[in-house]
Amino acid sequence: MKDIKIKSALISVFSKEGLEPIARKLDQLGVKILSTGGTQQFLEGLGISVTKVEDITSYPSILDGRVKTLHPKVFGGILARREEDHQEQLKTYDIPEIDLVIVDLYPFEKTIRETSDESEIIEKIDIGGISLIRAAAKNFNDVVVVPSQKEYSLLLQLLEDKGGVTSLEDRKHLAWKSFCVSADYDQAIQQYFAPADAGGGYEVKAEGKQELRYGENPHQKGYFYGPLEEVFEKLGGKELSYNNLVDIDAAVQLMSEFEGEAPTFAVLKHTNACGVAQAETVLESWLKSLAADPVSAFGGILITNTKVDLATAEEVNKLFYEVLIAPDFEPAALELLQKKKKRIILRIREFYRAPQQFKSLLNGVLVQDADLTKETSEDLTVVTTAQPTQDQIRDLLFANICAKHLKSNTIALVKDQQLIGMGCGQTSRVDALRQAVDKARSFGFDTTGSVMASDAFFPFPDCVEIGYEAGVKAVIQPGGSIKDQDSIDFCNAHDMPMVITGIRHFKH
Repeated sequence: MKDIKIKSALISVFSKEGLEPIARKLDQLGVKILSTGGTQQFLEGLGISVTKVEDITSYPSILDGRVKTLHPKVFGGILARREEDHQEQLKTYDIPEIDLVIVDLYPFEKTIRETSDESEIIEKIDIGGISLIRAAAKNFNDVVVVPSQKEYSLLLQLLEDKGGVTSLEDRKHLAWKSFCVSADYDQAIQQYFAPADAGGGYEVKAEGKQELRYGENPHQKGYFYGPLEEVFEKLGGKELSYNNLVDIDAAVQLMSEFEGEAPTFAVLKHTNACGVAQAETVLESWLKSLAADPVSAFGGILITNTKVDLATAEEVNKLFYEVLIAPDFEPAALELLQKKKKRIILRIREFYRAPQQFKSLLNGVLVQDADLTKETSEDLTVVTTAQPTQDQIRDLLFANICAKHLKSNTIALVKDQQLIGMGCGQTSRVDALRQAVDKARSFGFDTTGSVMASDAFFPFPDCVEIGYEAGVKAVIQPGGSIKDQDSIDFCNAHDMPMVITGIRHFKH
């Protein structure tokens, strides 16, 4: 293996977080540091000696910073092989060798999530940085490349453990990481520019490929592609499995509907919510969500939109669960939860919802816009003589969200912002309703006074008839059946309010 000692480094990063210990270690090792713009000012602010790139190129940063490092004296120093012919050319043109390149790209994906201003988005397409990464990665035989903050810890370890000496294996590994970053970055830009009929430019992302213990079953291999750490901070527990990730995604999609609202808790099993509740406190919302189906909750995925306090943690800790997700945890609560070493604890950074969904099937890929529609009271059309009360509207909207995140065909029964019964994945909507009623009663709930939500229209009045017999007092559904009036007529005859949303929420 060819070992090389780092003698010079070019540092050009957008985010300076985590850079200080690396810069100080390089300075301590006597490495000559080249830099530009904000990075240069940051390093000089640390008292570290820096050579300006413009002093090497004899050109300042121009065109509002669009051109800083794009120059033969920079790229020649990176791309030159440490062989006689290339070394002679470096001497001829007075080009310094560059042994290490550290880059953190402009945050393109973050920018498109935060703004629709095209001029601002375009300026976050990194040209110099991505060119530096690709050049250094191409010359991995002689150059070390660090393509993002995610690899800072690896570089710092190399500097501390090996005194700035790297092996060919080290450099080739970082080159692979670099081309992963490059591919992912280019794909994000491609998807931004893709026309609506281009299928979102679908392609499996290369960045952060993670081999899982196995796939859906032990005889299947499984992998995850993507920077999962941008969504979660893992605070404890075993490694995430394929099935964990599928359930976690379903949990995040559901709880994103309640982001910023009163304390809400949900319990999911096999991507379906078996308990959802909203209350004044996180403890109360947990107890209500668990009560909906304490049997299915065993080994489930738990998620809340609120910081978990110690009282809630003590109650949650009584249950065996796979994953617990929350925006934050009180220190004492986290300390208690971390005692169960195998239970996965995730601090969610953002309730990220991708704008498109992909599914491989047959010899191709299905692409669709994600179902991001969330109905409000203004979206409801009352189609019956009887008008729903404000409390019923509140529960109808809550039930509608629950039904949206259950597998079709589905019915959700809600009472006082608590999912008390659900039927899902049924081939008949009548079966889904009967399952919801039976489940609610089996756990001691009185269905009288509840409201009912359906993910799709009622082709016949049988569901509202069965719902009425069970004590359902109001109904929400998308409408659209040629026989809508039959169900409306039954509701009118029995003083049962019905509202129509006009939006179907199938989930196959």
